[in-house]
Amino acid sequence: MLLTTETAPNLNITKRIEIVTAECAFGMNIFKDLFAWVRDTVGGRSDAVQKTMRDSRRTALYELKKEAYEVGANAVLGFDLDYVELSSAVSMVMLVESGTAVRIEVENR
Repeated sequence: MLLTTETAPNLNITKRIEIVTAECAFGMNIFKDLFAWVRDTVGGRSDAVQKTMRDSRRTALYELKKEAYEVGANAVLGFDLDYVELSSAVSMVMLVESGTAVRIEVENR
């Protein structure tokens, strides 16, 4: 479970474990960059850039869940994600996700 908040109704936190993070650096190839530049100039959305960013977000989410699982958590609270441009010359962007790994009591239904 990933939550952007620290609390939620009926959420029984049994243990706060530690802060977990995941990072995913990705770059655009020259053709994606060229088409993104054209879209930026004439307007519109770049499907190639959006797909790359979506894929990197999914990869980082997987890594964050894996980090939480490895420290014994079954949820991450206060989830946050940020994009940071590493280099505009080579179009590198880093996605950083973080949150607090916790154990929550899961109610059986």
